[in-house]
Amino acid sequence: MDLQNTFPLIGDKLPEMVVQTTKGVINLPEAYNGKWLVLFSHPGDFTPVCTTEFVSFAKKKEEFDKLNTELLGLSMDQVQSHIVWENWIKENLNQEINFPIIADSGKVATTLGMLHPNKGSNTVRAVFIIDPNGIIRLIMYYPQEIGRSVDEVIRSIKALQITDKYKVATPENWPNNPIIKDNVIIPPAKDTETAKQRLIDYKDSCFDWWMCYKKLE
Repeated sequence: MDLQNTFPLIGDKLPEMVVQTTKGVINLPEAYNGKWLVLFSHPGDFTPVCTTEFVSFAKKKEEFDKLNTELLGLSMDQVQSHIVWENWIKENLNQEINFPIIADSGKVATTLGMLHPNKGSNTVRAVFIIDPNGIIRLIMYYPQEIGRSVDEVIRSIKALQITDKYKVATPENWPNNPIIKDNVIIPPAKDTETAKQRLIDYKDSCFDWWMCYKKLE
């Protein structure tokens, strides 16, 4: 099979696809309308790094639920392999995998650029965060050898939701930034008068007219 990667960009609509999962057939992105979605790929079932990741995602499912966020895994393994692997995790690590896993024939992986040219049919560790309108808002790629941080995925969703709601930006490692802590950044002024007014309105929380911050309301 000739598998040719394509690469969607942040801000693109998630392509429409019908996928087979461990929870049945799902229409993407329609099935998740009104929800945030974390679509993440793993190189293969019955591999140690992937197993640690899936256990962590499953353990933090309630945190994702509170953020109106669904989880959807993927690899180019058959659905039977996914099911047997899920059962192994439950029996040996006492954790139920409480979200669906796509059994991909290659269509999803190539559409979303998840295949490494030197790794055969194994997908890289990709993460797509998709908003309730089906728009791709954040993309992360990791090599096969490095496990992801589920906490960073959760942090990123929280930051996206905050920036959407309040029309602000978030600093490095928000809400634990060493400079402005849990404050958020006010978008820079786009004209001279606004820049001057910023220094008055936020005189105690500006390093300069272009770097002002505030507490969340």
